[in-house]
Formats: sequence, C-alpha cells, structure tokens
Amino acid sequence: MSYTFRPDQRYRMPTHFGPSLGPRQGLDGRRYACVDGSDTSVQAAFKVQPEQVSSYLPPGFSCREPNLIINFTYGTNIEWLAGRGYNTFGVSIPATYQGQRDTVEGEFLLVLWENMADPIITGREDLGFSKVYCELPEPQFISDDVICRASWDGCQFASIKLSNFKEVLPEALPEPPPSEGLLHYKYFPKTSAPGEADVAYATLTPAETPHAKIDHAMIAQSANAHFRQSTWEELPTLVHIVNALSELTLGDCVAATLVKSHGGKDLSDQRILS
Repeated sequence: MSYTFRPDQRYRMPTHFGPSLGPRQGLDGRRYACVDGSDTSVQAAFKVQPEQVSSYLPPGFSCREPNLIINFTYGTNIEWLAGRGYNTFGVSIPATYQGQRDTVEGEFLLVLWENMADPIITGREDLGFSKVYCELPEPQFISDDVICRASWDGCQFASIKLSNFKEVLPEALPEPPPSEGLLHYKYFPKTSAPGEADVAYATLTPAETPHAKIDHAMIAQSANAHFRQSTWEELPTLVHIVNALSELTLGDCVAATLVKSHGGKDLSDQRILS
C-alpha cells in the first residue's frame, strides 16, 4: 500500500520517509522560535550602470535604483540546525516587480551562495531563493579592516573589503530605500524538456522580522569589492554567474556596514507574487 500526503505537512524529495525536516518544520511538526540565532552581516552597496544589471532581471522586474548590494552573513546558534551555523554571500539590486495583481518594491536577489547543503535545498525548493554552493570562510579582521572571501574548490572568485569603521547606534545606520522585502524568481526546469519550466514565478520574502534585534552596528568609511574573471576549468558550474558579475562596472560605494544581531524568522511568510 503506497503512502499518502498529509495536507497540513511540508514535503520535499525524498517524500517516501514522510514530512521533511527543515527551518519551517521540525520533528513532530514543531516550529522554531528563531530568537537565539546570531548573525554578523558585512554589507556594501555600489553604484552600477542600470543597463548592465537590467539585463539580468526576469520578466516583470525592473531596476528601481542602480545599486549592487553585496552581503556576507555569518550565522551561529541556528535552532533548526540544532545549534550549528552556516554562512551566506548574496548579491542583489533594488527592483520593482509589476505583475497582473501585485506591484512590489524590494531588493531582487540575483544569487545567494551558501556553504551548507541543507539551507540551500530548503531555500530553493520551499521558497524560491536563487541559492548555490561555495566555500565561505570566516571574515578576516586586520587592524581596522574586514575582508570577506568566497571560493569554490579552492578557487577564490570574490572578495569584499571594508575599512575605517565607526561605531554607531542602530538608528544611525544608513537609511535604505523603502522596501517591502526580498524579491526572487523561482524556477524549476521541466524534466526532458530543455527551456521549459515546471515552475516559474516571482516570490517575496516580506521585510518584517519582529524577533530581529541589532546588538552592535558600525559604518565603514570605504569599501571595495572584486569578482574574479574565471575559467570553466576553475568554476565548472559557476563560471557563467561569476563572470557576469565580474563584467559589472562598480562605481562609488554608497554605504558599507558591519552589523551584529540576533533573532530572525523561519520565512514561513514567503508568498507568491502574481
């Protein structure tokens, strides 16, 4: 006798062993409070040419502000991973989604690298984040600088350096453009049908995060970022992403910060845009 799917439970492959475990569903269907996890976020935004980034936007999206936002985040004490942590490296641009029903202003996530398979799988399948894998060592602090690096199989392909920090109160951090959250384009290919999709639609991660609290905030006086032009032999599955980013002309740094915080959410408020 085959198994059946329970409508009140979350599943992903392999479904044969019952409801899946992850950030939005634990053993026996439990939810996680998302109050104790800690993050160190290193972020900088740079001016870019609108025509360069607009070519990477899916249908329904337009560039809202010609900035490229680069963010490295180092997470610890994550409840759904039984206290373990993982790191992320994201690239996004302020964008507007205009659908048949929804008009949303936010930041469109071009790509998010992570250094652990579990959050990649749960974020891609469940939510529609554009997640891929890379190695993300802890940030390097040298005097008044912090350096974040990303690599794949030992090949470093990106880095960011923030310098000359000034500690500030959280309310003194640079005011970001108005945003309803993080925008995504969820796409799953159709088996044996190149160029056809089983799933293709926009999703939104709402900005509201009631449990998030800033513990420490600093503003950097300068920042620079680098994407290294790479070969297929060096990055056989990432070269098209990395080289596209390396061809962007990064202008002046608009804002650069280092923020330590705790608390978050399980992203169960993710929704489809139409």
